[in-house]
Amino acid sequence: MPERRFLQEGKAQYKRRVNRFEPRIRFLIVCEGKKTEPNYFKKFPIPPDSVVEVEGIGANTDRLVREAIRLKSMNKYHQVWVVFDRDSFTPEHFNNAINLAEANNIKVAYSNEAFELWYCLHFHYLDTGITREDYCTLLSKPNFLGKKYEKNCETIFEELLSLQSRAIKHARILLEQYNPSNPALDKPSTTVHLLVEQLNRLVWH
Repeated sequence: MPERRFLQEGKAQYKRRVNRFEPRIRFLIVCEGKKTEPNYFKKFPIPPDSVVEVEGIGANTDRLVREAIRLKSMNKYHQVWVVFDRDSFTPEHFNNAINLAEANNIKVAYSNEAFELWYCLHFHYLDTGITREDYCTLLSKPNFLGKKYEKNCETIFEELLSLQSRAIKHARILLEQYNPSNPALDKPSTTVHLLVEQLNRLVWH
């Protein structure tokens, strides 16, 4: 009987410690797509003392930003990011969404025109504006993935990981060529690497 009481007390103490746990860093990433972007960002090996919440909303631009603002108000986050594409939205629509996010202290990982640009930059520097369908075709070529690109692939993070530093370098160079910057017209361009760099700081802290 005394042993059982000791075990019960130990469990209670453990439960109290768990309930008091506060992560060192808490990130929120709100994605336009329900699978493509979440499948990628959820694979970062975040250490146990940090938390990265990835939400695939299935909404775009300003609707996505407004949802991120709502989620941000419900918890304490060190950084909140939105991830969305230029697609076929008007320049005003796209830039207004970025401005709305920044006005609410939300960081933006955008791609003009599609998230797949970030994948392509792992293999080659690309500064020619093409359509989102062309990016998928390009990724399937032998000098890229070398197999048919599947949009909602669950292993794409692992497949690209060894080339990630190259993608960051290419994305930086691409972004720097636009001066002054106009995200809606800077095609191709992406700021996904800025989010990737922040997640890497958690991984290697």
